Amino acid sequence: MYQATIILEGGANRGIFTSGVLDYLMEKDIYFSDVIGVSMGSCNGIDYVSKQPKRTKDCIIHEEDKRANFNNPIRMIKNKSLMDMDLIFEEFPRKVYPFDFETFFKSDINCEIVTTNCSTGEAEYMTEQSDRERLMTITRASCSMPLVSPMVDVDGTLYLDGGLADSIPIKRAVEIGNRKIVIVLTRNKGYRKKPIKKAIAGAYRKMYKDYPELLDTLLKRNLRYNQTINKIEELEEEGKIVVIRPEMKTISRLETKTEKLEEFYFHGYHKMEEELDKITGYLL
Repeated sequence: MYQATIILEGGANRGIFTSGVLDYLMEKDIYFSDVIGVSMGSCNGIDYVSKQPKRTKDCIIHEEDKRANFNNPIRMIKNKSLMDMDLIFEEFPRKVYPFDFETFFKSDINCEIVTTNCSTGEAEYMTEQSDRERLMTITRASCSMPLVSPMVDVDGTLYLDGGLADSIPIKRAVEIGNRKIVIVLTRNKGYRKKPIKKAIAGAYRKMYKDYPELLDTLLKRNLRYNQTINKIEELEEEGKIVVIRPEMKTISRLETKTEKLEEFYFHGYHKMEEELDKITGYLL
């Protein structure tokens, strides 16, 4: 195991790229001492720590009968969520694509899951080492997108998607103290978030009027994201960190076409294969 930190960006179904990257690392038995997952990156992260190659891939690119359940409109209305979070974080890990809780909890890897506290608007870096339900709950919170997913109660506090407050937690990685940091992004080099659209801003103000700190975080997200990317590219040029990112055109975060998801997955897999010597040389 390398004494180093790997950061996994979110991006909903764009996270299939990260799944390909991590599956290749797992095949080569390459593990990091510290993992920080954000949003979909948290799903990738826990599957990496539980040493389950292709589990994330299976959860995203699943059989048609399961995809039908995944997009079941009745369940979406009932759960007030664009994605069937009960299926993803309850039925999948317990029945359909079993999650190896035992291996995860026995692991020496420190796995942090990034969430956004709805009261403070700040990022929190959560861990869980024994409680199965709480692990799935904080991962669910990390993946709960604003407007289309309900807030998630964790220990009596409400949370949403970790990417709102800290999309790419480079500062947190530095705080952990490892000299070596690898970042897996799901956007192309040069990508910057555009200012929030007026309609979306209006929807945020209406839905989160009782959460002023969260609202402020939402409205300033693009500025914080772009500042972070600027810093990451600066550190990358200085050779202080290594970044793995897609070079092909990225897919939509809600992409459902199997062929596009498969292509993006294998792009991540082969990208890591190409970068392996660079990564291992950097980690030494």
